[in-house]
Amino acid sequence: MPRGRRYYWSPDHFLRRALTFRPLRSEDWLENLSDSKYVPGFISLGSRGYSADGARLFCTLIPAMLRTHLTVLQETARRAATSIAFKLPRAESQSSHAQHWDSITYQEFLLDIEIYARHWLSTLSKAGVPTGSVVSLWLGGYGYHDVCNIYAISRAGFIPQLFSLRLPSPEVVFELIHAAGAKAMVHEPAFGDILRDCPVPAFLAAASETVSHVNCVLPDLASPSPASIAFYFHTSGSTGGSPKLVPCSYRWLDSAVAKSYQICRPLDSSRRDVTVWMGSMCHIGQSFMLIGSMQHASCVIQPSTISFSTQELSAMIRNCGLNRLNQFAAFLANHLRAARQDSELRSLLCGLDEVLTSGMPLPREEEQWAYESGIKLRNLFGSTEAGGMLISIGGSGDDARLLVPLAGTAYRFQPVGGETQAPHQSTARLLELVILEESPDCPHASLRHADGQFHTGDLFNEVAPGQYRPCGRDDDWIKSENSLRCNTKSIEDNARMMCGELMSECIVVGSGRPSPVLFVEPSTDMDHEKLKREIIRKTRQFHSRRYLHERITSSRCIVVVPQKSLPRTTKGNIRRAAVESAYKTLLDRIYAC
Repeated sequence: MPRGRRYYWSPDHFLRRALTFRPLRSEDWLENLSDSKYVPGFISLGSRGYSADGARLFCTLIPAMLRTHLTVLQETARRAATSIAFKLPRAESQSSHAQHWDSITYQEFLLDIEIYARHWLSTLSKAGVPTGSVVSLWLGGYGYHDVCNIYAISRAGFIPQLFSLRLPSPEVVFELIHAAGAKAMVHEPAFGDILRDCPVPAFLAAASETVSHVNCVLPDLASPSPASIAFYFHTSGSTGGSPKLVPCSYRWLDSAVAKSYQICRPLDSSRRDVTVWMGSMCHIGQSFMLIGSMQHASCVIQPSTISFSTQELSAMIRNCGLNRLNQFAAFLANHLRAARQDSELRSLLCGLDEVLTSGMPLPREEEQWAYESGIKLRNLFGSTEAGGMLISIGGSGDDARLLVPLAGTAYRFQPVGGETQAPHQSTARLLELVILEESPDCPHASLRHADGQFHTGDLFNEVAPGQYRPCGRDDDWIKSENSLRCNTKSIEDNARMMCGELMSECIVVGSGRPSPVLFVEPSTDMDHEKLKREIIRKTRQFHSRRYLHERITSSRCIVVVPQKSLPRTTKGNIRRAAVESAYKTLLDRIYAC
């Protein structure tokens, strides 16, 4: 009989492959245990793990079949065949934004996946591509047919490698194709010309009017090996500026199913949720959220564009029944700003069951206004490598913004660099989030540290036991020449808040230097020396409260450069280390004064 694994249970939901669940009273655990649907294959209860507060319980289970995006879809189409899976925008020439949508049921979605899968199994087999091979897809990822192509490649027995339209050049794509060992490419029609030198056979992405209806037998959805690769995603390097492969195993994917179930669980059990497309299916965020929505037979609205207008948002709420808004912070901030001037939009947002944001933090002013206005805001903290990791508590209490780990994960929050110095505003008890090797969402071994764990580089303060406030990334902090730490992100955030009308972007550098230097891309034609003095004036109070090694109090420590001239990643983020390197001579002169 298979050896059991360790489980920590939560009363919220009995996820069958959980690893570290929230504390649970023993009487609750025993009561829920009697419901066999939560614990299939239960064998025995261990005697270890009881504490005064019932914090941990151990039991032994026979692991069930690993869950995937395909098994989730198959199960939902079986039990909720006529429920609406997608609402697709109608082409309306009279409007710049969508106002009406057509519906696709879960049964229709599953049938489309199987039609597309037969098309790709036939097409790729004829091209000599064996099943089990990696197949690259270079797609927008924002439409229903993109989902069909991605899921169909999986269903046909291949391994999708996903590229978004944001990658800079075909040369980069070709390098990543080679790195993953891909045998074929599926692409948007617009890429036909630039893929003439593609090192593998290239095929146009299928669409409803071009997909071939062939009669071939699809492979069974057999239980895969936990270590086998289900997907290859990619991310942009934070220092090198080039994308890197992110292999996702079936063990990792099974964990994503469990975690997304929690995030997308309906808040009102009397109805099915309606939410909206969050980003490209070629990135983790939308892929993760779609798996969660499918588990609850929820509906996902496809907007006319991912940066949809406030007018379209209102139409989705009124015409489609949108009740849970999922959006990246930059897009959500636009709606919040509009709602401050539009009481009707504010009322619509307050009426939503939840407004979930992710990616970068919301601007502080918009976030504060949203909470004060009664908008039910929550923050999902995640990454390409791990998917969702932490979720904010939500509600209207003082702890609403604080983050807690998702159930079923094994994380450690460990002090950064073994620091023991006394607490103060920017260096007190910084903790790095580390995903332990035994956590089912621990990224692929190729991405882990030498100790076998995945060091995220994300930093936190523990405000209360098990509750965390984000403090930026490890590369948001630099060490001065005396090894004291400086929070560059807080300086940048203050500069943007106080001088937003003067600058379009900024970044702080100064690793190993006596004090930080602020690089500024201006948004005004103001004389540069006058601009620097104005920035010093507007940020003086903020810097007066900081340690000496953290302060910028002289205009010589501000450098004004042309707009868009600072080195950036493919995502558009300024590369701190690259700025340090490119302007080393200038920095040497500044610190020599």
